[in-house]
Amino acid sequence: MTVGRWGTGLAATGVLVATGVWAMGPGADGARGRAGVDERLWSAVRPVIEARLVADSRGGGYGEAVPAFRARWFCRAQAQDLEERDGLVRAGVSTLCLEYGVRAGALLECGGAQGPQVLRLRRDTGAAGGYRVVSAQRPPEGAGYAQWVDAHFDRETAADDAPPTSTLEATARTHFGLPANAPVRPC
Repeated sequence: MTVGRWGTGLAATGVLVATGVWAMGPGADGARGRAGVDERLWSAVRPVIEARLVADSRGGGYGEAVPAFRARWFCRAQAQDLEERDGLVRAGVSTLCLEYGVRAGALLECGGAQGPQVLRLRRDTGAAGGYRVVSAQRPPEGAGYAQWVDAHFDRETAADDAPPTSTLEATARTHFGLPANAPVRPC
């Protein structure tokens, strides 16, 4: 694939991320939508959700096609609503996944995606983390996005509380053995 095609794809990814940020609106204090979230349950299912997000993101970024970048995906989820009933957990979450690589002492941001999701998890003592994801729903792109969000979230707290990129940057710097002040550059 040519560099021009990768550039077009990366630009399209940027537009999608920016559109998602705009559509979701500003988050107030990072805690909106989390009132009443069972922190014990969230701490149990969050790693399972984030591992699923990483697995779903693999193969979708420019950096993975350049072995020298050693790129990988880093994902964060933030609970908007969480309930457990009859052994099934419904998690309405805001998600942020960024693909980072490394080159010449800098962290490379190669791709990303952000948006709301609804995941359902079931207790599974044989699964890593004690839960397994049994379904994941995302809104459609373009037409129908706002209607999907309205149908799946309380609009006051609906996925407008995106996880900060700084957390993923710090995690990626640690993963790649970079100092905390290593610059972030585009791929």
